Amino acid sequence: MSFTVLLIEDEENARHNLSALLRKKGYVPLLAATLAEARQALARMEADIVLLDWHLPDGIGVMLLEEMNQLPTRPPTIIITGYGDIEMAVEAMKHGALDFLTKPIKFERLLNTLEKATDLVELQRELALLRRQQSHQMPNMVPSQSPAIQEVLTMAQRAAEHAVSVLITGETGTGKEVLARFIHRVGPRAAKPFVTVNCAALPENLLESELFGHEAGAFTDARERKPGLMEQADKGVLFLDEIASMPLSMQAKLLRALEEGAIRRVGGTKMIPIDVQIIAASNRDLKKMMTEGTFREDLYFRLKVLDLNLPPLRERKEDIPALVGHFLREAGTRMGKPILGIAPRALQALMDYDWPGNIRELRHVIERAVLLCDEETIDLPHLPAEFR
Repeated sequence: MSFTVLLIEDEENARHNLSALLRKKGYVPLLAATLAEARQALARMEADIVLLDWHLPDGIGVMLLEEMNQLPTRPPTIIITGYGDIEMAVEAMKHGALDFLTKPIKFERLLNTLEKATDLVELQRELALLRRQQSHQMPNMVPSQSPAIQEVLTMAQRAAEHAVSVLITGETGTGKEVLARFIHRVGPRAAKPFVTVNCAALPENLLESELFGHEAGAFTDARERKPGLMEQADKGVLFLDEIASMPLSMQAKLLRALEEGAIRRVGGTKMIPIDVQIIAASNRDLKKMMTEGTFREDLYFRLKVLDLNLPPLRERKEDIPALVGHFLREAGTRMGKPILGIAPRALQALMDYDWPGNIRELRHVIERAVLLCDEETIDLPHLPAEFR
């Protein structure tokens, strides 16, 4: 893949030497000696990367930096100057420059910066492509470049096709419920109910009643018969979120219901047949819990006909551009803000972050940025302080 570098330099010798270096390294140089010539090239959207001299016959480089904010896609820009000082560098970076190099230019430093710029251009291209593709994707499922996620999705489709029990593991915020809903949507039970139970949100006595239902008079507040969530999920999918929080006694009752394919309401005597696909999720180490005696081994193996592990976002950073594009479109639509993209330096800041809160944290960061952004492009000032 070739990259066009717009070299804006008024000194002929410097322009010649730099363009020769660019060609040698596989770049396609596009030359300009003035801001006016550079504006024409940028208007034709010919440049992937910009090398911009600070002092030019018809103005200073910061003028062009400001103007490039209006471009649909802003190319990464590297400032070069023979009059470098701290104030100029700060001014350049404030207006979106990727780096600030002083003459005489150290070619190794320049090439390293160009390599970083090409990475950003590839991310911009990928983001634009994925945003065009997303209108054809299922809700909440974002195209992934991660081999690990692609393998997970392939296995998830097999699980959906045969309606087997699935155990989804991964850190908090990695998208376990999103994957569960994907399994529901692509399988033969898509037209049937998808019922979610948060096992950590209910005390044991309420959890049994919520899962299995109860008969009128079964306990003090049971004034009428109530079908349980397992009944409501009949022929569909039951998603047991945070299954590790389920008490041992309740685990035994759940296992029996799954083995028998039937449940009995609290206070009832009649066995009610059910047909549900179970998808359970946990952010805790269930194998360790089994050795500690806090999770039943037989229930574990009943749930994990297929075990799908979602890697944390820090291990699949190649998916960040696609996720950013998805969340930008999602938040922009909801807030009525037509955000067109994200500045290269802001995207790079997102790529450099470790994301302890995973995809959920990224979603919240993008929602915040959209809320604060009054322009067409998200930039560093719209991100939380830790990214700046």
